[in-house]
Amino acid sequence: MNRIIGIHAVEALVEAGRPLDRVLIAKGSTNSRLQKIIDGCRARGVPVRFEPRANLDRLADRGAHQGVIAYGARKPMARLEDLMEAAGDDALFVIADGVQDPHNLGAIVRSANAAGAMALIIPERRASGLTDTVAKAAAGALEYLPIVRVKNINRALDQLKEEGFWIHGLDEKGDRFPWDCDLTGKTVLVLGAEGEGLHRLTAEKCDFLMQIPMQGQVSSLNVSVAAGVALFEAVRQRSGKGS
Repeated sequence: MNRIIGIHAVEALVEAGRPLDRVLIAKGSTNSRLQKIIDGCRARGVPVRFEPRANLDRLADRGAHQGVIAYGARKPMARLEDLMEAAGDDALFVIADGVQDPHNLGAIVRSANAAGAMALIIPERRASGLTDTVAKAAAGALEYLPIVRVKNINRALDQLKEEGFWIHGLDEKGDRFPWDCDLTGKTVLVLGAEGEGLHRLTAEKCDFLMQIPMQGQVSSLNVSVAAGVALFEAVRQRSGKGS
């Protein structure tokens, strides 16, 4: 059973109608958003229990639960084949290849959803899973963005290429900037692991490698920040305001 902590994440679960076993509320917690969660649960027949805050502290492993924890079924994974079949001419996919930090993965989920991405693709191994920390960092976006988990990222890239997608890898060794690339058609944005960047074979699968120019003393951005920059360059181009 999956544990979800924090107001944003639990509120999104309730609004999405996700199957929930129960929701725990810290006794004495009073604000409009918690009340909205309580009302939504009662309307859907989801049991709500009020417990001492110390109990929620223990269950959340001292995480910042904001007075609410939900327990429910794990998010079902989407199938890449189904999504490719449904993809339009401007479909945008994001691949997080080996992102280990759940806070980073959650932030990528949030940015991908905000930018209108069709799905996020992650590997089965050597990467963060969809933990409660990911859900909390995503601030509800995890409930709306399809997630695909694949055994082999490079095989997934081959499949996407066969369906007419252009693959854009984000790497500090890239030879162009995101605004120099056409991100308006069928597009895949590939992100590498923290510190390591793209794996060599993954980089070789990319049609283009992009970098974000750095003006200060640090040589690179956090992967989730870099993802946001590239994703919203795609948004800018797709809005018709960019060139």
